[in-house]
Formats: sequence, structure tokens, C-alpha cells
Amino acid sequence: MSSQSSAVSLLFLSLVVACNAGGIAIYWGISSDIKAYQVYNAQLILSIGGGAGIYSLTSSEDARQVTIYLWNNFLGGHSSNRLLGNAVLDGVDFYIEGAPQCPFPDAWIGNALKTGFFDYVWVQFYNNPPCQYTQGALSNLEDARKQWTSFIPATKIFLGVPTAPHAFGSNFIPASNLSSNVLPTIKGSNKYGGVMLWSMYYDDLDGYSSSIKSHV
Repeated sequence: MSSQSSAVSLLFLSLVVACNAGGIAIYWGISSDIKAYQVYNAQLILSIGGGAGIYSLTSSEDARQVTIYLWNNFLGGHSSNRLLGNAVLDGVDFYIEGAPQCPFPDAWIGNALKTGFFDYVWVQFYNNPPCQYTQGALSNLEDARKQWTSFIPATKIFLGVPTAPHAFGSNFIPASNLSSNVLPTIKGSNKYGGVMLWSMYYDDLDGYSSSIKSHV
């Protein structure tokens, strides 16, 4: 892959909710941003699907239509709905990923996660008191994280956290605590994949990602 290009990772079965307007998923950036990332050979992760609905490929023709869609909207084809503008990506890597909530096992995709077919799992360690950070206490989060890394055979598991107190209330982990207390204890795991943040809106307001990126 050249230094001027990047790949797209597709999350067909992800539970991450896509932004949308008028039925069309929108990347809330501009093509110049994508091109800037391409200089660094960065990998873009694109989620197809969302928190509602049922997604599957029912035939080889379905799969062919998906490839046509990807070619026209992200690669070298042509479409009036190219979500990344005139930025052209150079290839596709197919990954199976999921973003379950932190109670273990997950009530919705727990059995699927045990199959070993998932590459990345983005666990939402928030909005669930038994397995989240609570007012300075890390034990619940840490115990839950150990369950996920011990019993789920995914390649990488990510730590999902809110970016601001008003994003998800009392389970917000201050950037200083995440950097000095949480990350040092989990980065030693060979399944550590990084940090997932919710949400970009609050991150833009408070700059949470800028505060932690050198520690991730």
C-alpha cells in the first residue's frame, strides 16, 4: 500500500450506530480530512449497519451488490452519494466486529462472540454500573475487562468510555485518571486494541481525545 492511500475496514455486523440523514449514512468530515490521513497511511474503519434492523447476505448476488456499492462509493467507481467526497480509498479489508455493552456475557451477541470469528470487539464500559468506572473506583471496570479479555477469543478488545461527564453521567473517567491509572493496567494485555470514545460531539467540545492520545 502506498503512502498516499488507505484501506477501509468494514464492520458489517457491528452494533455501532451510524449517523444518518434522509436514509443515507454521512461521514461528518470532508474529503480533505481523509486525504490528510492518507498521507500517514492511516486505516479508516467504516461501519455498515446500526443498532436497529437485521443484516445478512442471503445470496451470492447480495454479496456482489455489496461489492458494487463499495466500489462506487469508496473506491474507484462513481456515485452521486460518495460519502467521503472525492477521496478515493485503495482497498478493502473485511473484519467482523461488534460493540457490546460491558455486562458479561453480552445478552445479544454473547454466543456469536464466543465463536472466535470476531476480529475486534469494542466494549462499551459505560452506562452499566456493575462494570463501569464509578466515582473514582476502577474495580468494577477492571474486573469486567478481565472477563472480556479472558473469555472472548477476539484479536483485539477496545476500552469504550465517554468523552465528557454530560455524555454519560457519573461513569465518566477524567482524562488524567484514564492516562495515569486505567491505561497502564490494561495496555500490557496482548488483546489491548486501544480506546473507543463516545461521542465525537462532546469530544469536539472538551478535547478529551487530545488529552489521552499520547498515552493510548
